[in-house]
Amino acid sequence: MTVQSEDLSTVDELTFRRLMSRHAAGVVVVTVAGEPPAGFTATTFTSVSLRPPLVSFCLDRRASSWPAVASARTVAVHVLSDRQERVARTFATSGIDRFAAHGDWYHGPDGVPLLGGVVAHLVCRVVQRVPAGDHSIVLAAPVTGAHGDDSAAPLLYQAGTYGVLSKEIA
Repeated sequence: MTVQSEDLSTVDELTFRRLMSRHAAGVVVVTVAGEPPAGFTATTFTSVSLRPPLVSFCLDRRASSWPAVASARTVAVHVLSDRQERVARTFATSGIDRFAAHGDWYHGPDGVPLLGGVVAHLVCRVVQRVPAGDHSIVLAAPVTGAHGDDSAAPLLYQAGTYGVLSKEIA
């Protein structure tokens, strides 16, 4: 039996938040060139396609970083290490100069800010922005990247808490 979409109602916002908080996600910071540069913390980063290589992330169109992302040709995505919770919190804080508060960054290709000490970064060309509810899905093609310390674990976020994945399965 096929269920038609009109047969389903949606959960309320609070229930949706509670359900999604159970999902553990990797933490990234997305940066965009500009005066001043823009950047934000995200847990929506994912690989989309191998042929061609594509990644995506989502951003609320009401976010302070949205105008910069909406017009950017190039973005950088930084996979944070488990030692970078402070970086995640800095780039998630509204109303501050995130780059001055962080300090450890430099200009990369196309002027995009690159953060130091990350597990990996990808510099990407934005190929499409797709409206989706109150957010937009940004599709981007990696053009270059680098990884840091192979022993560093990626930072995770789940149920309102930052953490790290244990490499052993019991």
